[in-house]
Amino acid sequence: MRYLIVLLISISVLLLTSCRKDFDFEPSNGQLKFSKDTVYLDTVFTNIGSSTYTLKVYNKSNKDIKIPTIRLGKGLESKYRITVDGMTGENNRIFHDVELLAKDSMYVFIEVTADVADANPTDFLYTDQILFDDGNNQQKVELVTLIQDAYFLYPKRLSETTTEMLNINGEEVYGFYLDENDPVNGNEYHWKNDKPYVIYGYAAAIGTPLLIDPGARIHFHADSGLIIGTGASLKALGTLEDKIIFEGDRLEPRFSNVTGQWETIWLTAGSTNNEIEHVIIKNAAVGLNIDSNDGNFMPIKNTEIYNSSLIGLYAKTAKIQGENVVINNAGIATLYCGIGGGYEFKHCTFNNNWPSSKQVAVVVNNYYRDENNQQVAYDLLQADFINCIIFGSNTYELSLDKSSDTSKQWNTNFSKCQIKFGSINNDIYNFISDDTNIIKNRKTDFFDIENNKLVIGEESDAINFGDDTGVNTDVTGAIRVNSGGKVDLGAYQHITFPSN
Repeated sequence: MRYLIVLLISISVLLLTSCRKDFDFEPSNGQLKFSKDTVYLDTVFTNIGSSTYTLKVYNKSNKDIKIPTIRLGKGLESKYRITVDGMTGENNRIFHDVELLAKDSMYVFIEVTADVADANPTDFLYTDQILFDDGNNQQKVELVTLIQDAYFLYPKRLSETTTEMLNINGEEVYGFYLDENDPVNGNEYHWKNDKPYVIYGYAAAIGTPLLIDPGARIHFHADSGLIIGTGASLKALGTLEDKIIFEGDRLEPRFSNVTGQWETIWLTAGSTNNEIEHVIIKNAAVGLNIDSNDGNFMPIKNTEIYNSSLIGLYAKTAKIQGENVVINNAGIATLYCGIGGGYEFKHCTFNNNWPSSKQVAVVVNNYYRDENNQQVAYDLLQADFINCIIFGSNTYELSLDKSSDTSKQWNTNFSKCQIKFGSINNDIYNFISDDTNIIKNRKTDFFDIENNKLVIGEESDAINFGDDTGVNTDVTGAIRVNSGGKVDLGAYQHITFPSN
């Protein structure tokens, strides 16, 4: 009998619900609530689409409502685009009779693509509003974004189906050669600081120096980079006040430390007389890729390389003199000195806290393996690390890999360095046991590794451990304090951290 009663009740409920009419929606009454009164879309380059931003709209009443219109204030002419709970409306700009249940909410997704000419000429802001309903019930949410003009460099279209390409080691690569007389950008071998540069594909310099002014900002789209080819040179000489910055083209804050957003700056074997000073390189796959150069030592001074998905500075049979170089976080190594060459690094900080058990801060080797897995060795003329910090999150942050070919030179010198290292298991690491010359492990006291702030504090064991080498200022321009002939290790003079 009980089962019969349950069955009759279930049938009755089914009949009642099947006969129910559609929900009755009342017109909106101007009482919508919003997650934001103003949606600030982060800076975008002219005519480059933004990321998608979210606005949440709430109906906190006990009644199902129908919003007669949701539209952009500038209508179909607006440079903003919106979707409302997955609906696209009229060209993503005007929506009619949008239903919203009681105690429910919906999402509005917002994007913008605008030209700098569309923005206010005094502040370069492009604005609009999302208008909910009309008349006395109208509510609004403001939309604001900054439009930034730029020089855009990209491969030329050769026909309706083909674009300019580069031949790199026998492989066709999406890219282009710089032009000293480009009809739009003028001399593309001189990058100025009056507005940013945005690069699509690989920009290649051949036969002519590429001069980059202090304060220039260079932004690379995904899969893009810079190639300094035969007979060309890179002259990236910033100043302490006006650093040159290479980074990706996503300007939103959430992309500020995202690795691998673009490819690399490649100084090929044919390039010559390259110079880099007061430069910041961020979020590449390989920050600097330096092949064997012209036989002269290339200066790299007061330069910072951050968040490389593979390698920060990748040198192969190269010659480099580095002073006050800071490299932090890379998927393989922050510094990779491979296939021999000659290297001198003074007062440099190499740190790697990449979340991997295989990453290291510094790699030095003097060979590569050919297609038959045989070693092909080269001379390591010198690898001098003086007053440097080589550290990270793993037990071993220094990898020395010497060829078995004893006819090739292997010359390394680690003088007054702090090195993260475990037990000594190879003769080429014997220098680490000399605690008068090497600080093995102990405390670096970096300020904020995650945000690439590697200045050391008052608790660092690197303080006053180094010998005076004549590098009298640190990477920030601060005077390097000489205490009886002793100075701090790494690229920074130590400071007192601000209290919380």
